[in-house]
Amino acid sequence: MKDIVKITGEMISLDEIAKSVHDPKAGAISTFSGTTRDNFEDKEVKTLAYEAYIPMAEKAMKSLITTARQKWDDLIHIAIVHKIGDCPVGETSVVIAVSSGHRKQGLEAVHWLIDELKVQVPIWKKEVYTNGGPDGTDGGEVWKANNTLP
Repeated sequence: MKDIVKITGEMISLDEIAKSVHDPKAGAISTFSGTTRDNFEDKEVKTLAYEAYIPMAEKAMKSLITTARQKWDDLIHIAIVHKIGDCPVGETSVVIAVSSGHRKQGLEAVHWLIDELKVQVPIWKKEVYTNGGPDGTDGGEVWKANNTLP
Protein backbone atom coordinates (compact mmCIF):
# COMPACT_ATOMS: atom_id res chain seq x y z
CA MET A 1 0.00 0.00 0.00
CA LYS A 2 1.28 3.40 -1.00
CA ASP A 3 -0.01 6.73 0.28
CA ILE A 4 0.87 9.92 -1.57
CA VAL A 5 0.17 13.33 -0.01
CA LYS A 6 1.46 16.43 -1.74
CA ILE A 7 0.86 20.16 -1.66
CA THR A 8 2.50 21.88 -4.60
CA GLY A 9 2.78 25.20 -6.37
CA GLU A 10 3.09 23.39 -9.70
CA MET A 11 0.34 22.41 -12.14
CA ILE A 12 -1.29 19.09 -11.26
CA SER A 13 -1.57 16.27 -13.81
CA LEU A 14 -4.52 13.91 -13.36
CA ASP A 15 -2.82 11.33 -15.60
CA GLU A 16 0.41 11.32 -13.58
CA ILE A 17 -1.44 10.95 -10.29
CA ALA A 18 -3.67 8.17 -11.65
CA LYS A 19 -0.54 6.35 -12.87
CA SER A 20 1.05 6.75 -9.42
CA VAL A 21 -1.69 4.61 -7.84
CA HIS A 22 -1.74 1.94 -10.55
CA ASP A 23 -1.30 -1.61 -9.30
CA PRO A 24 -1.71 -5.00 -11.00
CA LYS A 25 -4.07 -6.08 -8.19
CA ALA A 26 -6.39 -3.12 -8.84
CA GLY A 27 -9.61 -3.62 -10.74
CA ALA A 28 -10.34 0.10 -10.58
CA ILE A 29 -8.67 3.47 -10.31
CA SER A 30 -11.17 6.07 -9.14
CA THR A 31 -10.36 9.77 -9.40
CA PHE A 32 -11.64 13.23 -8.60
CA SER A 33 -10.24 16.33 -10.27
CA GLY A 34 -11.34 19.74 -8.99
CA THR A 35 -10.94 22.62 -11.43
CA THR A 36 -11.48 26.37 -11.26
CA ARG A 37 -14.79 27.31 -12.85
CA ASP A 38 -15.45 30.73 -14.38
CA ASN A 39 -18.38 31.71 -12.17
CA PHE A 40 -19.71 31.79 -8.62
CA GLU A 41 -23.06 33.27 -7.56
CA ASP A 42 -23.44 35.44 -10.70
CA LYS A 43 -19.87 36.70 -10.44
CA GLU A 44 -17.22 36.08 -13.07
CA VAL A 45 -14.22 34.31 -11.51
CA LYS A 46 -10.83 35.41 -12.78
CA THR A 47 -8.71 33.06 -10.67
CA LEU A 48 -8.49 31.26 -7.36
CA ALA A 49 -5.50 31.44 -5.06
CA TYR A 50 -4.87 28.81 -2.40
CA GLU A 51 -2.79 29.06 0.76
CA ALA A 52 -2.02 26.44 3.37
CA TYR A 53 0.09 25.82 6.41
CA ILE A 54 1.71 22.88 4.63
CA PRO A 55 2.84 20.70 7.60
CA MET A 56 -0.61 20.89 9.20
CA ALA A 57 -2.45 20.38 5.91
CA GLU A 58 -0.34 17.36 4.97
CA LYS A 59 -0.86 15.85 8.43
CA ALA A 60 -4.64 16.27 8.03
CA MET A 61 -4.53 14.70 4.56
CA LYS A 62 -2.60 11.69 5.93
CA SER A 63 -5.18 11.33 8.68
CA LEU A 64 -7.95 11.24 6.07
CA ILE A 65 -6.15 8.45 4.25
CA THR A 66 -5.79 6.46 7.48
CA THR A 67 -9.51 6.82 8.17
CA ALA A 68 -10.42 5.89 4.57
CA ARG A 69 -8.37 2.70 4.90
CA GLN A 70 -10.32 1.83 8.07
CA LYS A 71 -13.67 2.45 6.35
CA TRP A 72 -12.91 0.57 3.10
CA ASP A 73 -10.67 -2.50 3.26
CA ASP A 74 -10.32 -2.89 -0.52
CA LEU A 75 -8.17 0.22 -1.11
CA ILE A 76 -4.67 -0.35 -2.47
CA HIS A 77 -2.98 3.01 -3.14
CA ILE A 78 -4.25 6.51 -2.36
CA ALA A 79 -3.01 9.89 -3.62
CA ILE A 80 -4.19 13.35 -2.59
CA VAL A 81 -2.53 16.31 -4.31
CA HIS A 82 -3.58 19.94 -3.78
CA LYS A 83 -2.26 23.05 -5.49
CA ILE A 84 -1.35 26.24 -3.65
CA GLY A 85 -0.84 29.61 -5.29
CA ASP A 86 -2.77 30.94 -8.27
CA CYS A 87 -5.14 28.58 -10.05
CA PRO A 88 -6.73 30.27 -13.07
CA VAL A 89 -10.01 29.22 -14.70
CA GLY A 90 -9.77 25.72 -16.15
CA GLU A 91 -6.77 24.66 -14.09
CA THR A 92 -6.84 21.74 -11.66
CA SER A 93 -6.56 22.60 -7.97
CA VAL A 94 -6.97 19.16 -6.38
CA VAL A 95 -6.75 15.52 -7.47
CA ILE A 96 -7.62 12.44 -5.49
CA ALA A 97 -6.86 9.00 -6.93
CA VAL A 98 -7.58 5.63 -5.33
CA SER A 99 -6.81 2.18 -6.65
CA SER A 100 -8.94 -0.63 -5.32
CA GLY A 101 -9.79 -4.23 -6.00
CA HIS A 102 -13.32 -3.25 -7.02
CA ARG A 103 -14.88 0.02 -8.17
CA LYS A 104 -17.55 0.48 -5.49
CA GLN A 105 -15.16 0.96 -2.56
CA GLY A 106 -12.81 3.14 -4.60
CA LEU A 107 -15.60 5.44 -5.77
CA GLU A 108 -17.06 5.72 -2.27
CA ALA A 109 -13.63 6.47 -0.83
CA VAL A 110 -12.90 9.22 -3.40
CA HIS A 111 -16.27 10.85 -2.70
CA TRP A 112 -15.68 10.72 1.06
CA LEU A 113 -12.08 11.96 0.76
CA ILE A 114 -12.95 15.11 -1.21
CA ASP A 115 -15.86 15.94 1.09
CA GLU A 116 -13.73 15.49 4.20
CA LEU A 117 -10.76 17.35 2.69
CA LYS A 118 -13.05 20.37 2.25
CA VAL A 119 -14.06 20.14 5.93
CA GLN A 120 -10.88 19.08 7.72
CA VAL A 121 -7.80 20.22 5.81
CA PRO A 122 -6.60 23.78 6.60
CA ILE A 123 -6.43 25.20 3.09
CA TRP A 124 -7.70 28.70 2.36
CA LYS A 125 -9.05 29.85 -0.99
CA LYS A 126 -9.19 33.40 -2.33
CA GLU A 127 -11.71 33.94 -5.11
CA VAL A 128 -10.79 36.83 -7.41
CA TYR A 129 -13.69 38.21 -9.46
CA THR A 130 -13.66 40.32 -12.62
CA ASN A 131 -17.17 41.70 -12.06
CA GLY A 132 -19.92 41.96 -9.49
CA GLY A 133 -18.45 44.80 -7.46
CA PRO A 134 -20.35 47.94 -6.45
CA ASP A 135 -19.56 49.67 -9.76
CA GLY A 136 -20.38 46.57 -11.83
CA THR A 137 -16.83 45.97 -12.98
CA ASP A 138 -14.34 45.28 -10.19
CA GLY A 139 -15.54 42.28 -8.24
CA GLY A 140 -12.78 42.28 -5.67
CA GLU A 141 -11.63 39.26 -3.69
CA VAL A 142 -13.09 36.95 -1.06
CA TRP A 143 -11.14 34.59 1.22
CA LYS A 144 -12.86 31.33 2.15
CA ALA A 145 -11.78 28.68 4.63
CA ASN A 146 -12.00 25.04 3.60
CA ASN A 147 -14.55 24.16 6.26
CA THR A 148 -17.94 23.42 4.75
CA LEU A 149 -19.50 20.94 2.38
CA PRO A 150 -21.00 22.36 -0.80
